[in-house]
Amino acid sequence: MDIEQIKKVLERYTQGKCTEEEVQIIEQWFASVNQHRSAMIDDEFLQAQLEEVRSHIHEQITVPVVDMPARRRPWRKWLYTGAAAMLAGLIIFSLVHKQGPAAPAGSPGHLAVQSAVVKTNKVVRNGYVEISTTKGATEKIVLADGSTISLNASSRLRYPEKFGPSQRNIYLDEGEAFFKVAADPARPFIVHSGDVATTALGTSFNIRAYSREKKITVALITGKVKVDHAQKPKPVILLPSERVSIDRESALMAKTTFEREDDVVGWKQGFMVFKDASYNEVVAEIENRYNVTVINESGKNEWRYTGFFKDENLQDIIETICLTKNIHYTISNDTIFLKSKN
Repeated sequence: MDIEQIKKVLERYTQGKCTEEEVQIIEQWFASVNQHRSAMIDDEFLQAQLEEVRSHIHEQITVPVVDMPARRRPWRKWLYTGAAAMLAGLIIFSLVHKQGPAAPAGSPGHLAVQSAVVKTNKVVRNGYVEISTTKGATEKIVLADGSTISLNASSRLRYPEKFGPSQRNIYLDEGEAFFKVAADPARPFIVHSGDVATTALGTSFNIRAYSREKKITVALITGKVKVDHAQKPKPVILLPSERVSIDRESALMAKTTFEREDDVVGWKQGFMVFKDASYNEVVAEIENRYNVTVINESGKNEWRYTGFFKDENLQDIIETICLTKNIHYTISNDTIFLKSKN
């Protein structure tokens, strides 16, 4: 079985047309890969591994077999089957980490593999470093001043190649990020998110500003920050364990408190934490984390959902949420459809 044949097997798999034996081989590799989904693989590594497998096959095939009884010669068939499985596994590993396989319709368990897609784009343009992450990807950034930024999935961030003498300006154009700021009293650290500017001297805080959501949220972990809005005359000062939510339309700023750090930045450890979350907030988190699309056909979108997920897979998360909201779901490839039970 050559590489093209293996690719055809994978294509049949995505269409749900594989034999039971083929499905078992492929799913074993999917399970193995999913345990290490944060890993990366490049073309050179893949080619080297393929060459090693080919070499091993050649060595085994050229071993003299004259002394082997005729009734034992079926080992060759096993060898080719095993080699094909090895090659299939390597190709699957590459496809999973570069594209993310499409799951067969009606097979919700395969969706967890989608989280393996990892990609970050970084360009330098007009004196700014621009970094963007895709669904299913996060990125850690270390700035020249020693500050660090953890960028969540589906986010866009830019900052100057060199900070000025009086300010350190960062622009979170889309998404969510956690900032741990190096102290520099002479140069305030300012994060701009639309009309909202968050200023810190030496502190750590989280900003969530996805455009599909109706609000921007700033939460303080340590230190002290000032949050300004272009339409408000007075800023909001945050102390540790405080956060402010700013309505994008009315510019209303509401300050609340939170108990645990994980409630705000649990996403850095892979947690999913919802507290009175809207439908858009829940869906954005799921789509960004697992690189899937959620389509709501249930007619229910006025949500206030609270839940915490630590080690659960995507299927368990969807089932739990749907049970809470009294709705059904179906899956087709990488799309989740929410449906009414009526």
